[in-house]
Amino acid sequence: MESSTQGTMPGSGSFRCQQCGHALTLSPPALEVPRECPKCGSGELVRATLVATTRFARAGTAREDPVGREAWLAQARGLIEEPGEYLAYEDTGAIKLAALTREWTRIGRSLAADVRFDDPTVSRRHALIVRQADGVRVLDDRSLNGVFVNGDRVEWRILEDGDEIVVGRHRLSYLSMTSTERRSDEEELQAV
Repeated sequence: MESSTQGTMPGSGSFRCQQCGHALTLSPPALEVPRECPKCGSGELVRATLVATTRFARAGTAREDPVGREAWLAQARGLIEEPGEYLAYEDTGAIKLAALTREWTRIGRSLAADVRFDDPTVSRRHALIVRQADGVRVLDDRSLNGVFVNGDRVEWRILEDGDEIVVGRHRLSYLSMTSTERRSDEEELQAV
């Protein structure tokens, strides 16, 4: 019979390296918390939890770095050909754009979703992007893991250009490109 205290003894349980994201699971008789990550050697190990307490984010992505995120956003903006509002996200290593042309855009795991992620961390009906005269907002559609905007869990929030939306383990960025921005980008390219 297994002990009901498994996972509560010193040194047992799961840990995650904050530097590289490597997960490490220990079980008794390990009596102390590991001092460094076996993958990268970092001493930044924290007890792993199923629920994030600060930011719901994946470790080790270039987009956690503000400079890397700005470069990613610039690359996504470069793919936009028409003025408008878009969701930009990565799929199999490539940047994908979803134009927000209708009043409602559904994000989820369902086959009926406009932006679909086949991932168990994403609910079938996870989030809605709503375009109205007073702005574009994201709504949590009763998801299990929640919707995060710029690291904060939200029920709904008006979006601004560049905001990062996290659903499950996927990151999307809201981009709003006006015709004047597009024209100035083209003029800069012609000047070079």
